[in-house]
Amino acid sequence: MTNIDEKLSADGSDVKTVAPETEDVFGPEDDHDIQYKTLSWQYVAFFMIAEIVSNGMLTLPNAMATVGIVPSLILTIFLGVFGLFTAKLLIDFKLNHPDVHNMGDAGYLIFGPIGREILSLGTIIFAIFGVGSELLSGQLALTTLSNNGMCAVDLLLIFSAATFILSLPRTLGRMSWLGFVSTIAITLCGLLAMIGAGANPTPGRMLSATVPTTFYNAFLAVTGPVFAYAGHFMFFILISEMRQPRDAMKAAWTLQVFSTAFYAVFSVVVYVYLGNTVQSPALLSLSPVWAKITFAIGLVNFLLSGALYSHTAAKLIFVRFFRHSRHLYTHTVLGWSVWTFLCFGATALAFVFAAAVPVFSDLTGITASLFASWYTYGIAGFFWLYDTYYLGGEGAKALKRRWGGTVLSVLTIISGAFICVAGTYVSIKLIADAYASGTVGKPFAC
Repeated sequence: MTNIDEKLSADGSDVKTVAPETEDVFGPEDDHDIQYKTLSWQYVAFFMIAEIVSNGMLTLPNAMATVGIVPSLILTIFLGVFGLFTAKLLIDFKLNHPDVHNMGDAGYLIFGPIGREILSLGTIIFAIFGVGSELLSGQLALTTLSNNGMCAVDLLLIFSAATFILSLPRTLGRMSWLGFVSTIAITLCGLLAMIGAGANPTPGRMLSATVPTTFYNAFLAVTGPVFAYAGHFMFFILISEMRQPRDAMKAAWTLQVFSTAFYAVFSVVVYVYLGNTVQSPALLSLSPVWAKITFAIGLVNFLLSGALYSHTAAKLIFVRFFRHSRHLYTHTVLGWSVWTFLCFGATALAFVFAAAVPVFSDLTGITASLFASWYTYGIAGFFWLYDTYYLGGEGAKALKRRWGGTVLSVLTIISGAFICVAGTYVSIKLIADAYASGTVGKPFAC
C-alpha cells in the first residue's frame, strides 16, 4: 500500500504526508504474458455505459408515474451531475494512489484493515447481486420471447451458463468488444422501446406533472433514479486496466452526459405514451410484438452486463490473492484454475440467490442501499478529505483553506448516509409487506 511518512509540521504538530506510488497495481508489463493495462478511455466509457444504463433505464418511467414528470426529471438531472462530481473525486483519488485497485484497497488506505474488509466484501456482494439482477432480466426476456415455453428456472440456468462463459477472459481488454456491443444493444433497446410506446400508446392514459405522495412511496419510486447511476464501485478496477489512467475523466464525462440525457428522454417519452400504468421494467408495458423485439435486443446487454459484474467480483478476489505474484500475469495452472473457479462461484451464487430467494429484487435494493449509496455517492467525500489532509502536508490547515471543497465533501458523505438509511428502510418494508400480503412466491418455482 501507499507509503506513509511521519513529518513535523511548521506549528509543531504531527502531520502525515503520503508519498504517491510510482508503480500501479500491475506494475511494468513489458515481459508479462498477460497484460492488463490495455484499455482506452473510449472502451472504459463503453463498459461504464453498458453496466450502468442496463437495468437502470427500464425502471425510470414507473418512477415518473409515481412522483410526476417534474420531480423525476429534476432528480434524474441532479443525480447525473452529482454522479459526475463524485466520479471526479474517485478518479482523482485513483490517480493519487495508483496502487489502489478496488474499493477495498481504498478502504485500507483510509480506514485500515477493517475498512478494507468491509469495502471489499461490499463490492463482492453488490457485484454478485448485480449478476443476479441481470440473470433475472435475462430470464424475463427469454420467458417473453418463448411465450412461457420453458420453466423459468431452466431459462435462468441457461442464461447463467452463458454469463459464466463470457466472464472468463482474464483481462478487461479481452472483453472490450463486449462492452461496445452491449452499449449498442441497450441504446437500441431504449430507442425501439420509445418507438414501440409511440406506436401503441395506452388509450385514455393519465399523465401527472407532480403527484402528492408519502415519503415512503416517494423514496420507493426515486430509488430507480438514485441507483440508475450506481456503477462507481467498478471505477477503480476499470481505471487500473487503462493504458492512460489520466484519461479516465473523459470516460466519466461520456458516461454521465450520455446516461443523463438518455434517461431523461427515455423516461419522458415512454411515460407520455404509456401513462401512469407503465410497469417496471417498462418493456412489460409494450405491446407483445414490441416487447419481444426490445427484450431480444436488451437480452444482449443483460448477458454482457452480468458477465462484467461476475468478472468484477472475481477480479477483486483474484488480485487480492495473487497481487505481485507470477500467477497474476503468467499462464499458470493454479492461476487459471482459481480464476475459473471464482468466475463460476460468482455466477453460481447469483443463480442460487435469484432462483431460491422469492424477494431477491428487494434484497438487491438492500445491497444497493447499503453499498452503492456509498460507492456512488458518499465515500467520494472521504477520498477528497483524506487526500487534502495528507498529500499537501498541511493537515487541518488545508481543509480550512479549501473550505468550499470541505463543505461539499461533508455534504456528499451526509447524502450517502441518507440514501443508505432511507433506501434500506424502504427495501426492508417492501419485504415485510410482501410476506404480510402473502404475495411472496416459492423458491425454484417455474
